[in-house]
Amino acid sequence: MPEEEEEEHIFTISLSKCKNLPRTKRARIAIKTIKTYIGSHMKVPINDVWVDASVNNCIWARGIKKPPSKIRVKAIKFEDGLVEVSTLEE
Repeated sequence: MPEEEEEEHIFTISLSKCKNLPRTKRARIAIKTIKTYIGSHMKVPINDVWVDASVNNCIWARGIKKPPSKIRVKAIKFEDGLVEVSTLEE
């Protein structure tokens, strides 16, 4: 019986287009941008992308008005199709 195959990738996601949005929506749209980016590159629906709390904390660290302009994340795709997104541990 083969072991579970996990597909792992590292992405740098640009969140610069979130700067032209209303101030009270920037961090929320940044999370949605991460989900759509990972969903399209890992070929899964957005509902199967799970964002870890570390990514959420990184986006919301400076508040709703000032999310970072880019973020580096690690995406792991499990055998059942679920993708987990977490920050890179350096």
